[in-house]
Parts: sequence; C-alpha cells; structure tokens
Amino acid sequence: MLLTKPHKTVILKRLAFVIFCMAIGWYLKGKMTPSMGMGGFGAGTPYVLMQTVALEDTAKADTHIGHVEAINSVNIQPKVGGTLEAVHFEEGSFVKEGDVLFTIEPEIYEATLNLRKAELERAKASLTEAERNYNRQIKLSKQNIASKATFDNAESNYLQSKANVAQAEANLALAQINYDYTFVKAPINGYIGKALATKGNSVVASTNTLARIVQLNPVRVAFTLTDKEFIAFKSSSEKQPEMKARITLPDGTVLVKDFKAGFVDNEVSTSTATVSIYGDFENDAENLIPGSYVQIALILKPELNIVVPQASLAQDENGFYTYVITDDDVAEERRLVMGDVIGDKQIVKSGLKEGEKVVIKGIQKLSNGAKVKAALVTPATEL
Repeated sequence: MLLTKPHKTVILKRLAFVIFCMAIGWYLKGKMTPSMGMGGFGAGTPYVLMQTVALEDTAKADTHIGHVEAINSVNIQPKVGGTLEAVHFEEGSFVKEGDVLFTIEPEIYEATLNLRKAELERAKASLTEAERNYNRQIKLSKQNIASKATFDNAESNYLQSKANVAQAEANLALAQINYDYTFVKAPINGYIGKALATKGNSVVASTNTLARIVQLNPVRVAFTLTDKEFIAFKSSSEKQPEMKARITLPDGTVLVKDFKAGFVDNEVSTSTATVSIYGDFENDAENLIPGSYVQIALILKPELNIVVPQASLAQDENGFYTYVITDDDVAEERRLVMGDVIGDKQIVKSGLKEGEKVVIKGIQKLSNGAKVKAALVTPATEL
C-alpha cells in the first residue's frame, strides 16, 4: 500500500513524539541518583520521617452548642452634660481601666469647683467668728454677765456656721465629682468599639451612649445540659474539680481548655428540661469572640490513649502494622490492634509504646530490619 504525503506527515509526527518522550524518560532517569533515597533518594538507604509516640486524651463527650459571652462589658455614658471637646482613643483598640476616653467641657465644671472652694472658705471664716463669739458668751454666762438670750443667739450662730461648713464641703465634693466626670474614663479593661459621638457634639448626662467596651479575656461560654447530663456533670465536677472542655470554633479549630464553672442556673427549664451552664475560659489568643457560637464538649473523665497519624499505618492480609525506628536507625515492624478513628488520626490499642519513634512518611519503602535515614518531626511540623 502506497502512503500519501499527508499519511507520511502524520506518521513522522507520531514517531517524533515517541522519540521525544523516550528522551525525557532517559533524562529523568539520569537525574535519579542512588543518594536521593525516597522521593528522589533512589535505591539507597531509605529516608523516612518519624514522630514520637505520645499519649493523648481521647475521651468521648457529648457536644453542645455554646454561645460566647463577655464576662464584663459596658456602655460608656457621660455622667455630666456638655459639649464633647475631645476623643482620646482609637476605635477598635485595647483600653485599660482608668484610660481617659472623652473630655466634656472641663472649664465650666472647673469654674463651679473653684466657686465651691471659695464658698467653703467663706463658711469656715464665718464658723471661726461664730465659734469665737460662742466661747466668749460661755465665759460671760459663767460669770452671770451675759443674758440667756445673747448666749442662745451665739450658740445658734455657731451651730448654724458648722452646718454651713458641712454644706459647703458637700457642695465642693459634688463639684469635684462633676469636674472629674468631665474626663470620661474606661471602667474596665477591654476592646472599645466605634465612637458613637464625636468632637463638637452635645451630650446629655446618663442619656447618650458614647462607646462600648467588651472584655475578651477571660470570656464566658453559655450552653445547656439535659437534666440527666447535668447530674453526671455535677457528680464529675465534685470528684474532679479541674475539668477540661473541648471547644470547636466556627472555622473548625479545636481548643482544649481548662473549664471553670462561672455559675449554674438555679433551676431546670420546664419547657426544655435543660439547665444553663456558664463556663469561664482564659482567652489569651482572643479567638473566642463574644457573640459567636461554638461547639463545646465537657471532658468529664480523661482517657489517655496512644494516637498516631493514619499516614503511619499500613495494612495487609494479617491486619494493620507500622514501623518504629530504633536508636540504631533500624526499622522494626510492629503489628497493631487498632481503636477508633479520630479525624486524620487513629487510636492504637496495642503494638506501640509511649516515647517510641513511629514512621509517618516513607513507610512503603521499609522492610523489617532495614537500615534507614530518619528525621524526627513534631506534629506542628509534620509534612
């Protein structure tokens, strides 16, 4: 059969493609030197990654929906009225108790304060004069020189002057308080939100909300337990005051934190047969945000088990096995009895001991007794 020119062209193109693929294969084969081991290490000593076998708390617990709440939060309201002269904070920043947040016309209240100081001094001067006259009348009365009416009048003036001083002192104290209130301060530590009033606006005492502060550390998580769950919770908390809680954030991040009961509601809801529990948690990382919803599980009784990554496991007709690396860098096969699966990990009931080094990458290259090159990694750096 004669080949036409188009057919010859197609055959030549296919032949060129085959030759090109063979050339690429030969090139890559030349790059794979024996020293490269696993994933490029060739046929030499296999290279593996290993991890220290450790015990983890795998206790099962019922999960509940929890609502994160601020233990302390406050709406900032002015206690005196006037024009807002300054805002002293950056919105969204952390403020400390005692930090000045707003200033409200201190000059007016300072003038009133000075007036009250002057009134007190005048009242004290009047008291001094009244006391002097009263003491004089006492002496004259003993000598039967002063009339009773004159004595009574001196005594009355003295007592009235004492009352005037007390009143002036109270007025001064009130003026001092009002003056201090012109500097609106943070009553708690926490994060402050948006300024709801800005410079130049008039504010009314105990009416306008100027801003809101929310404390983020510690925080409280509110959730409910059924009456039966509450009985178990109470019994366990009495025997084990230091309890743990597993909290799952909206993004799936799991936190295990010390649980401290803030308080427990004083009755079971008749409509839901549940009891509200309020747990307090340290929140140094500030990833528990007030207002958000989380999943919370109380770990009433710890269960410590050996847990390994599923990547460290292999299976044949005889069951599951893995390899541990000895101090001499020798792979040692271990037959395993498996427990429950926990995410991308699995409980090992027997076959491994705490502190041993289990292979987590490169297990397919190993055989019992093989010499290896091993690198130790932690769960945080696991590849």
